[in-house]
Amino acid sequence: MVKIYVVYNYGQYNHLIHRTLRDLGVESKLIENTTPVEQIKDADGIVLGGGPSLERTGNCELYVKELDVPILGICLGHQLLAKVFGGEVGKGQVGGYAEVNVRIVEEDEIFEGLPKELKAWASHADEVKKMPEDFKHLAESDVCKIEAMRHKEKPIYGVQWHPEVYHTERGVDFYRNFIKICKR
Repeated sequence: MVKIYVVYNYGQYNHLIHRTLRDLGVESKLIENTTPVEQIKDADGIVLGGGPSLERTGNCELYVKELDVPILGICLGHQLLAKVFGGEVGKGQVGGYAEVNVRIVEEDEIFEGLPKELKAWASHADEVKKMPEDFKHLAESDVCKIEAMRHKEKPIYGVQWHPEVYHTERGVDFYRNFIKICKR
């Protein structure tokens, strides 16, 4: 059975990520972001959950640098990935949670079976302003240029929106695709 740890970064939807994965038959555990790297080396994948601030991400940077497993960053986790790999994060023009129309601009296995455009629930108080050089651009919206990105060589993904919430179309299918990536 696939084991995916969900890193709790104090976001309101981190528990929903854990529940979604568990409901999809994954061995999932919600862990504090201060958990030592040594205690999660048995993971088949990691989800860096959302939260209020890059200053409160505990050991997340170490997880990204030291673990050789698929990683999915959600909202704050997406921004953390950009920061770790040399990108830039800044204030978005639209704050608060709202529905956005996300357009997939490059096909990738994380979007397998999903439509080219989908409605997603996202906060853009902060967002990735400049993508790291080692990443490719996967999705955009009218309010945010970098809605999704992926490392060019490693299975490391970031999305600005929240696939785990009811308001996001096909979010469960998105997580199914991440699970498939973790099974390899």
